[in-house]
Amino acid sequence: MATPSPVVLPVSTSKNSPADESQPSVAATTPAVRAFINHITNTVRSGLSERRPWSELVDRTTFSKPESISDATTRIRKNYAYFRINYYAVVAVVIGISLLTNPVSLVTLLGLLSAWIFLYLFRPTDPPMTILGRAFSERETLGLLIVLSIIVIFLTSVGSILITATLIGTGIVCAHGAFRAPEDLFLDDQDPGGSTGFLSLLGGAASNAAASAVPVLAPTRG
Repeated sequence: MATPSPVVLPVSTSKNSPADESQPSVAATTPAVRAFINHITNTVRSGLSERRPWSELVDRTTFSKPESISDATTRIRKNYAYFRINYYAVVAVVIGISLLTNPVSLVTLLGLLSAWIFLYLFRPTDPPMTILGRAFSERETLGLLIVLSIIVIFLTSVGSILITATLIGTGIVCAHGAFRAPEDLFLDDQDPGGSTGFLSLLGGAASNAAASAVPVLAPTRG
């Protein structure tokens, strides 16, 4: 009786499957997100370290009525140069309170920010984003996010809340700057070009995060 020959199973010699090739690209976004968050945290800490004591901001003895509109403008300019970080904090608190009192708008805004972060800023271009079986290129993804942002900001209550809160915060800052006499402030050590805005903060954070992600993403896209 002949002995049956053993069955030889075929063995694949492919190095990586498409799923395996996509895993490093997805995992590569983690250092970029971490660098983005770390840069924002360090920038906020650096800015808060430059804030002035709140006791100086609310010192009653320094408040007086401005003599003219030009005097009020000069006071606002000098107080802004000295209390810049404190004023940013006041506007941020007003915006935060406005969003907290409108939880639906807060959730909508957080969803929009999350979409920008995870679908465009730190999402690898390969493989492309696929929705309902259709693949979207990077340019199409950017267009969809821009349209979504316009809808959320201008066609919902989010935009009106942000604009109203910003105007209220700016009004509080201008009123304080106009009625606080800046004679007791030492403005000689102020750096006129040292002001940093929110857009420059995000720009620096995004550029640093992208630079940190390049060494990780380069091998997977070659």
